[in-house]
Amino acid sequence: MTVLILARDFDPTADAVVQALAERDIPVFRTDLQDFPRKLRMHAELCDGSWSGSLWNQHHEVDLAEVRAIWSRNPATYVFPETMTRAEQDLAFREAKLGLGGVLASLDVLWANHPNRCADAIYKPYQWTVAVACGLDVAATAITSDPASAERFARRRPGHTITKALGPTGTADGDMVKVSFTRRLTEHDVADLRGVAVTATTLQEFVPKAFEVRLTVIGDSWFPIAIHAANERAHTDWRSDPSALTYRFVPIPESVVAGVAEYMRHMCLAYAGFDFVVTLAGKWVMLEANTGPQFGWLQAETGAQMVAAMADMLGKGKP
Repeated sequence: MTVLILARDFDPTADAVVQALAERDIPVFRTDLQDFPRKLRMHAELCDGSWSGSLWNQHHEVDLAEVRAIWSRNPATYVFPETMTRAEQDLAFREAKLGLGGVLASLDVLWANHPNRCADAIYKPYQWTVAVACGLDVAATAITSDPASAERFARRRPGHTITKALGPTGTADGDMVKVSFTRRLTEHDVADLRGVAVTATTLQEFVPKAFEVRLTVIGDSWFPIAIHAANERAHTDWRSDPSALTYRFVPIPESVVAGVAEYMRHMCLAYAGFDFVVTLAGKWVMLEANTGPQFGWLQAETGAQMVAAMADMLGKGKP
């Protein structure tokens, strides 16, 4: 039985998991979606309600019936020749996504994580609703395109309102990549919120915190790691200054364990990365749950055996 890994060519964390699987004598077929259909080929046939067939490239081939688990590790997307018109490329992209993607999505194997479940979980407003239903705490939040409503929300908590992106924070501007970090609104910001009308804008109550926690759940293995920031900028958003961070393992309150376990069950996730704020009083407030979290850097910083946990989960396959 083979583990299928969908990952980019340069991915040190994927490399480490592949090595760990090899040490367990578990075959791996690793590819990237951008290789289809030029380097990666597929043939599948529907018979009695199930798909059979194979994937292959110039080096390897895997029978779909032999796949025990699929790890979708942030692969690049499908790419088509520039000799095709834009309309032709768009059509080919859709057919590849619905064809190859659809066949893989239909396989009754362990997914980490299934693309349909990721498509649901990408919506943070939905995440927060589910989190509260599962017993987790979430900060007061507003999503608005109305400047007056945004001002009223911010003035109810002066100096304690943040704005944050709902999706990926990096944007390309020519040769530069700009990153939008979470930040607290100043009085100057609140005095002129006309920009709120441009799109859906997310405002959230700033929760005074002792530290943050990245809780990575990989199957039955849980890795709760506290992230301590040494300056104000990193204290607001630790991604803004990695050099100012220190890490340590922390215990998880039982209520959070129960809430996260229920969230994972409700969302049908095999692994996820939860971000929490921990208040001075020790209350855990969930910020978000990532269905494709990076974890190599946390293993490097703490020694947490996340690569081994991922290899074990993929190697075991579907319960």
